[in-house]
Amino acid sequence: MKLLDRFFRRQPPISDRAALADFIDAQSAFLVQKGIYEYSRARAGHYAKVLFAEEGFAKSVEHSRWQAYPLGLAMVGEMVEGVLRPHAGDRRRAMLDELTAMVLSVLDRYPVPPSIGEDAWLVARDELARRIELTAGHAPKRVMDIPEPLAETYFALMPIHEKLRGRDFATTRNYLRVSLCNIHDELISRIDRPALERAFVARAAE
Repeated sequence: MKLLDRFFRRQPPISDRAALADFIDAQSAFLVQKGIYEYSRARAGHYAKVLFAEEGFAKSVEHSRWQAYPLGLAMVGEMVEGVLRPHAGDRRRAMLDELTAMVLSVLDRYPVPPSIGEDAWLVARDELARRIELTAGHAPKRVMDIPEPLAETYFALMPIHEKLRGRDFATTRNYLRVSLCNIHDELISRIDRPALERAFVARAAE
């Protein structure tokens, strides 16, 4: 019964900056890691357990997921911006600045991954900030279209030799599109928009 209670329990509302930051963190990590693990298992087939038990492959997966994490933050961050923008009014610029700072603070929760290195990690951080900033220059995209500019970059990070990937890019792109739509639906179901807007305005006024 306790397991069923846990399964059917509603997730807490997203009503402040800390809750939104945690949501962005968890969903960005889930988005990119699930795709990496599922794709690798699918390509390995019956040898998946053997492959994942190999130290060299485990290191490749670790490297791939950290490379992909800023991409996940960019996609989820843009999706969140699209949800908040229609209600920002003349506070849109302040909201975007706050959201950019929040997304970067989520990345900064983690030490520089040794397999990436500080220089490359800082480049990825700058690129993440640029991508969030670019959302100001166009109307909000359909959620399913947000992954489009990053899908090929993400696919190239898969820890499977490119000669073994076959024609799997379309499948990976569709995975990102469907998954981001699901993340959007969860955000909509949990967001306490008035409380979150007050939190953003208060922060911007500090």
